Amino acid sequence: MTLDYIVGLDNGGTANKFTVMDRSGNYLVDELIELPSRVTEGPGAALGALKDAFEAALTTAGISRDQVLGVGFDSPGPASADGVLSSRGATNFAHREWWGFDFRSALEKILELPVVYSNDTNAAALYAHHRHFGAVAADRSSAAAIVGTGLGGGLIHEGHMIKGAAGMAGELGHVHIPTDGILREGQPVPVCNCGFVGDAESFASLTGIRNNLLPYWLTQYPDHELNQLDIADAAKAVRGFGERGDEMALTIFEQQAMAIGRLFTIVANVFDPDVYFIGGGVLEAEPHFRDWFLDQVRRHTNLRAEQRDVAEVLEVTDLDMAGCRGAAVAALSTLGH
Repeated sequence: MTLDYIVGLDNGGTANKFTVMDRSGNYLVDELIELPSRVTEGPGAALGALKDAFEAALTTAGISRDQVLGVGFDSPGPASADGVLSSRGATNFAHREWWGFDFRSALEKILELPVVYSNDTNAAALYAHHRHFGAVAADRSSAAAIVGTGLGGGLIHEGHMIKGAAGMAGELGHVHIPTDGILREGQPVPVCNCGFVGDAESFASLTGIRNNLLPYWLTQYPDHELNQLDIADAAKAVRGFGERGDEMALTIFEQQAMAIGRLFTIVANVFDPDVYFIGGGVLEAEPHFRDWFLDQVRRHTNLRAEQRDVAEVLEVTDLDMAGCRGAAVAALSTLGH
């Protein structure tokens, strides 16, 4: 029997997602199916959950195990290019057994198939690139910023993700950006959880809203109803207020868009991609708000005239499935020759 399929597994803090892709790049799983990831219970439980997701992928796609060439696997970082988690732990991998854990090798052992590892945002960036460019993906480049709890990123060159020597290429959230013109008078320079001051993630992330932007802006709007909520709940509620045209919320998202625009301006001078992708919760909103936010990012991305003629700022689509699909693309690129 020929080895015609790649299984893509996306591991998250609460859920695993999966897909199956054939050698031509067609996906056999159309719908989003989420299964518990069990990462908070440690590696043993998490690996069992990933095996369950693998089996569910085979059943959903209607294929057998002996038709599978290999597995594309992605997880949140920080991790090495080969899938060894940080020795210092991470938000999704706080359990001490995770520190320095070789996640890729362990999954390969339990599945008894080749496993190719990708960082989750790199995988999403790779999928966005291939979905957008299709047949000419190998001739194009792109950069992606994924706004979530943090700010993930990915750089794709000639259809392949750039991983870097330590697996940390494309960590766009931790690029320092100029804050002059973004911050208002008296507004503190934001601090990132990584310890950096004034990086892109300290503005453009849910954590940035909670720790930096919202606490300041609530002092400027003392009668705002979000003052009545716990700061964590208030931060999650800001987008809904933005969708309804709330002045304070729109100011917060304008600062986020300015930060992403400054980030893309830096990327333009380092990497000069064909497309700058944006994805994440800030764009999973009402169309009028999503379009407004994208326009704000475009307005604050300072490209040279030659770059403006050829480059675009676009939304990452199918984000819920982008991780597992991008992981599959990466695996086929590695194993399919």
